[in-house]
Amino acid sequence: MSYARHLRESYGLPVFDFPEADDLKGLAALPEADAVAWRISSNPYDATESWPAAFARFTAAVDTTKVKSLVVGAWEEAYDRGPGDIIEALLAARDRLPALRALFLGDMESEECEISWINQGDVGPLLDGFPELEEFGVRGGSGLVIPPFTHQRLRSLTVQTGGMPATAVRNVAASSLPALEHLDLWLGTDNYGGDCALTDVEPIMAGDRLPALRHLALRNSDIQDEIATAMAAAPVVARLEHLDLSMGVLTDQGGTALLGGQPLTHLSSLDLHHNYLSDPLKQRFRDTLAGAGVRLDLDRGHADEDEWDGRVWRFVAVGE
Repeated sequence: MSYARHLRESYGLPVFDFPEADDLKGLAALPEADAVAWRISSNPYDATESWPAAFARFTAAVDTTKVKSLVVGAWEEAYDRGPGDIIEALLAARDRLPALRALFLGDMESEECEISWINQGDVGPLLDGFPELEEFGVRGGSGLVIPPFTHQRLRSLTVQTGGMPATAVRNVAASSLPALEHLDLWLGTDNYGGDCALTDVEPIMAGDRLPALRHLALRNSDIQDEIATAMAAAPVVARLEHLDLSMGVLTDQGGTALLGGQPLTHLSSLDLHHNYLSDPLKQRFRDTLAGAGVRLDLDRGHADEDEWDGRVWRFVAVGE
């Protein structure tokens, strides 16, 4: 099992943790407002300050008119309550954030809150309320609501879950995103609410609503074989530069179908790390694609098989 890690970069900027109140008093100087991506957090277990209160300190200490990227880290009792008050605080401050171009909601590591224990909510108001956003990301699938939306400027959309609700997958597929270049969905496993089927992602593979898409990641899925098989003939593949089917339960069944389908030699990269592929099939990928200049990641990582009760069990990289 792998774990989601804190973001190190957002919108091309290094992530900087806005200090707690006591730490801020002793800090000589804060970075320039537009030099970093600002992560604002509250302690999820023993908070002495709510996230909205920390955000209020932030808006008082930093020239928010220059802030380009905000990263919402942990909030108090994230394992038990969603980010409703956080979303309200961000929307209330939107006039003071005219330069904001990137927003990530729920940047927590396992020590703060396991990914499938993070309580999320309806992120539609954020997408509607910040029409100038170019990058948006969210971590955690429990309670996650993504309504169908139209966004003219969004270039990157990332949804990291141990189980992404099928309704959210379908609504992303139904959204109108003419500028979107990068789509990264961690579909997860049904053990943690990842109940989507191949039909839910097929509109994404068709690519009709995503004319600018160049990087597609449909990963961390226990239906990875079905996705890889469908991707072998998916219309969107011909115009991709980067294809990512990593972190899931990909076996020789899906790998063979993918390799035997439409040509992949135009890709800059193909990421299949955390897989259950045999060594001979991995070598076929290398022989077919590496020689054509495609950057391959075939690292098996922690993709270990368990045998129990006469059955072989395989797991996605990030679940709980």
